[in-house]
Amino acid sequence: MIEHESLVELQQHYKVPVFPIGPFHKMAPKFNTSLITEDTSVIAWLDKQAPNSVIYISIGSLAKMEKKEFIETAWGLANSDQPFLWVVRPSSVSGTEWIECLPEGYEALTREQGCIVKWAPQKKVLAHPAVGGFWSHSGWNSTLESLCEGVPMICRPYFADQVVNTRYLTNVWKIALELEDLERRGIEKAIGTLMGDKEGKEMRKRALKMKQELELSVQRGGSSWKSLENLVEFIMSFAQQK
Repeated sequence: MIEHESLVELQQHYKVPVFPIGPFHKMAPKFNTSLITEDTSVIAWLDKQAPNSVIYISIGSLAKMEKKEFIETAWGLANSDQPFLWVVRPSSVSGTEWIECLPEGYEALTREQGCIVKWAPQKKVLAHPAVGGFWSHSGWNSTLESLCEGVPMICRPYFADQVVNTRYLTNVWKIALELEDLERRGIEKAIGTLMGDKEGKEMRKRALKMKQELELSVQRGGSSWKSLENLVEFIMSFAQQK
């Protein structure tokens, strides 16, 4: 149970049963929950990349960024010299339809380095051996999907639970770093830290350990499995009281 201490405190404070179940996409892996058409060609592109070399970037299905941040992100990725798979959701950049505000010549410059798509099969991408880091908005679905594959993260939260999730990832689990400098040099430095230096390697070790814990939790006898059984028993107890 990755949030054990916090859940125990909540249960003690509110005096209500708590049933930590999940991650659901590992308990029911055949279901596709994406509401946007996925570009599956990215898997073939990833197949050509070295293990743990690709930084995957996606800010989810709701967040939007300003043009300045988008352009700084583009140059930070290019200057990092790191292979990148960048999901740019249509209309996710304020005032644009897609990537028309990229600097002139950018696509030609990064053709061998990067791949830009409108949407990707994220769970398959994160499970791919070429992916070594995930630049995310830190939404809970994306966070869990990254944890389940042992992929360390760069967090750029925008709103809602994303800020709290980022604090967990960076300060509690210590498998991520928060992107606070949105200029190209700060972005380049963050990518270098996550993908190349000692700090990033330590994050990857901790992330892989959490992956193992999550895999055990959904197996028979694991914490999530037991919680599901306890929930079923709890619901059935109401019928027995009649």
